Amino acid sequence: MKTSTLQDVARVANVSTATVSRTLSNPIVVSESTRRRVADAVKATGYRINHAARNLRTQRAHSVLVLLPDLANPFFSAILEGISRVLARQGYSMLIASTQHVHDSGERLIDYLDDARADGMIVLDGGLETDVVEMLSAASHTERILFACEWVEDANFPSVRCENRTGTRIAVNHLYGLGHTKIAHITGPIDNVLGQTRKEAFVEELADLGLELKPEWIMTGDFTLAAGCLAAQEWIAMNDRPTAVFCASDQLAMGFIAELSRHGFKVPDHVSVMGFDDIDLAEQFIPPLTSIRQDRMMIGETAAKMLLARIVTPNEENLERATVLPVSLVIRESTSPP
Repeated sequence: MKTSTLQDVARVANVSTATVSRTLSNPIVVSESTRRRVADAVKATGYRINHAARNLRTQRAHSVLVLLPDLANPFFSAILEGISRVLARQGYSMLIASTQHVHDSGERLIDYLDDARADGMIVLDGGLETDVVEMLSAASHTERILFACEWVEDANFPSVRCENRTGTRIAVNHLYGLGHTKIAHITGPIDNVLGQTRKEAFVEELADLGLELKPEWIMTGDFTLAAGCLAAQEWIAMNDRPTAVFCASDQLAMGFIAELSRHGFKVPDHVSVMGFDDIDLAEQFIPPLTSIRQDRMMIGETAAKMLLARIVTPNEENLERATVLPVSLVIRESTSPP
């Protein structure tokens, strides 16, 4: 058995060796049908790509670094799947790192790009420290850095996000439409752009509807189950309890509901609860959770496509700077009339 060559792949795919080489080194520049034919021929011939030689020839690592604030948070799973799907189709791999590790270790994020370990970076954390943001903004390859889901205010990075304000207003109006006039909010982290945006939209919408908002009806959270549990204890201790609670994330809502259950309260009998994100567990939770759905798979796919366009054609003038994706209301059993 001899080792398969590029010529063998070209013969089976019925294309030129130049086309095979171009497809393997930069799949985005050829058609989908050509990519499929070459991929099938590679599989049929058993051809092994010399990745080190390819990277040296193209001066690319053919990998993208994705930075997460919390590796254990299930919210990010669908986003990562979307990124991975797009990258894989174009011959790129995905590296994953925690921004918390970077903060603790003092590692310079930009080294990933400067040392050619990654061709670009997708950041899913809008809470990066100021000095880190300034370092990324001043990097020589800053055009290959993109924020997804979260973003940094006043920073000039391209971004992909969902309609957070619109989603919050939809949530409030859903509860108001059911007859609730005493509505509380469990926020995300105070220093998080998503938490701030959703809180601001919540306060604005209640004011537009002419509804009362007592200070204690704004409960500070951090997108976690534990914060939801603490908020439930606050709700239980209130003399004037809201009849509905809008949570800035599904995990907050689930923690809130679980803690209420431990104290004998039922949802939605005693209080309606809804979240934001519509993570996979929302539908299976008891009771199934009403939530604002953001298409996390689409966030990941869109972010990967936008970043690859910057890697392949960095000087293109018509590259998108910001993409805002729609959200939708998913009504389940955790909300009902008061």
